[in-house]
Amino acid sequence: MVDLLRYFLLACEERSITAAAKRAHVTQPALSAAIARLESELNVELFHRERGGVVPTAAGEALIPRAKAVLAAIDDARRAVEEVRDVRTGRVRIGGGATVCAYYLPPVLAAYRAQHPAVKLLVREGTSEGTREAVMSGELDLGIITVEHGEFWRDDEMILVAAPDADTRGAPMVTFPKGATIRDALERHFPGSDIVMELSGIASVIEHAAQGLGVALVSRVSVEDALADETLVEVKDPRTPIVRPLKIVHRGLERLSPAAAALRKLLLASRTVRRRRHGRRS
Repeated sequence: MVDLLRYFLLACEERSITAAAKRAHVTQPALSAAIARLESELNVELFHRERGGVVPTAAGEALIPRAKAVLAAIDDARRAVEEVRDVRTGRVRIGGGATVCAYYLPPVLAAYRAQHPAVKLLVREGTSEGTREAVMSGELDLGIITVEHGEFWRDDEMILVAAPDADTRGAPMVTFPKGATIRDALERHFPGSDIVMELSGIASVIEHAAQGLGVALVSRVSVEDALADETLVEVKDPRTPIVRPLKIVHRGLERLSPAAAALRKLLLASRTVRRRRHGRRS
């Protein structure tokens, strides 16, 4: 049944039996037979066969989250057994927003790697909502996001920055796409802003602001070096700094593997540790 569910999810992702078979490293007839067997066992049709591919039926759509949950539970059990046998090994999957992944996590993960060199680390950058969903579905062990509920990790300050010689009065805004936490904060605290650039990377937002193309609302931690070498200056505004709490989310302490529990413990211990500054940018 486990393989049948895996093949089913691959077919849902690829919208093609042939492509799913290629990813699963089985023949197309073998995967088709597996899907037919699953449909027979559930006594329901899971796909509409269309020209050029397949599309999940209503029953198929209902099965997707449950199939993911089953496979996640099996993966949890397998990892727990493996790690009881040898707690020095394992895998930890953690996700967070762009600022977290680029600035807050690296020193913590470096310290974790030094303590547990045999543990495999997987880091996924995404939105707070996407990360939360991935944690709840079992795709990630830990997430660091801006949510109402969770274990408090640290506060993150958002400030306005611009090029040193920029005229910031009525200046346009350089920001992130909709769905990003900082974009949400910008629209909430600076309604009606003239947004002229939507960039998906922190480095792009910072660089465009540094070139005088607009004012940017960013996390202070992301521009510490630029402020120090005066590539950027902080734009004072009564609405800033905007403080957002970063929370650690997971599916419960009892469901964390030993390796994931060790990373959570290290994260909590690192709350007061500041990021190590880099040298001046060239």
